[in-house]
Amino acid sequence: MGLILVFSMGWASAQQQGFDSVQIRTIEVTEGLYLLRGSGGNIGVSAGKDGVFLIDDQYAPLTEKIRQAVAEISAEPIRFLLNTHWHGDHTGGNENLGEAGVVIVAHENVRARMSTEQILEFFDARVPPSPAAALPVVTFNDAVTFYFNDEEIHVVHFPRAHTDGDSVIHFRRANVIHTGDLFTYEQYPFIDVASGGSIDGMIAGAKRLLSLVDADTRLIPGHGPLGDRSRLKEFHDMLVTIRGRIVLGAEAGQSVDEIVQYEPAREFDAKWGVNFISSERFVRLVHSSLY
Repeated sequence: MGLILVFSMGWASAQQQGFDSVQIRTIEVTEGLYLLRGSGGNIGVSAGKDGVFLIDDQYAPLTEKIRQAVAEISAEPIRFLLNTHWHGDHTGGNENLGEAGVVIVAHENVRARMSTEQILEFFDARVPPSPAAALPVVTFNDAVTFYFNDEEIHVVHFPRAHTDGDSVIHFRRANVIHTGDLFTYEQYPFIDVASGGSIDGMIAGAKRLLSLVDADTRLIPGHGPLGDRSRLKEFHDMLVTIRGRIVLGAEAGQSVDEIVQYEPAREFDAKWGVNFISSERFVRLVHSSLY
């Protein structure tokens, strides 16, 4: 279950769908760092002597399962929760964790969006304001660094990409990066234009990420399996190719319907169009970001 279910069915109804059957899978990325996969955005976990540093928290009904998965990794408490952006499949557990005393951190635009009703035009949905306990209590503008579990955790804002509040989390000593939804694998990304996202920002973000990684870097994407530099490069090149074809069609005077008929994402569909967003919807989304 992902964003498409939450935003197309409505926030409240989506929260009641099928969570009993969700299993939280734990994948060790490197010593002390883990990926939790369940339903929604990928969760990053740093566990060590200072406690647990959590990145994103999926949906509220999964909080207890996520706590159990974390407890199997570490007996230490969850001290910090970092939200990569405001979407509910990454922040749905905020209220539960905030009420338990976890310090929630995010870019200042995340708190701003969670504090007010949001309109998600692409899904024709309204998202109500989050409860006070779910809101980040520490915000930052450009970057913030945590010195935690013998790690230098550098959190950087990437502007106007997936949303206007995206953060990338770089575990510098471990050479691991949690990208949030700036990078997804084997599915076209959702670009939340209504929340300040853009295809140009996504491409710029992927290019910037490429400058930070080497052949040994492990990438925790917002959705999908663990990645590396080659997968990130594949993602970047896919976005560049599709954007270029859409621009060529628009500059030739074609309408968005005509561009869709040309199938600018044709060779990518088998891999990227089988989950979440179809190629037609992705092309329309990119077009709306540009024009």
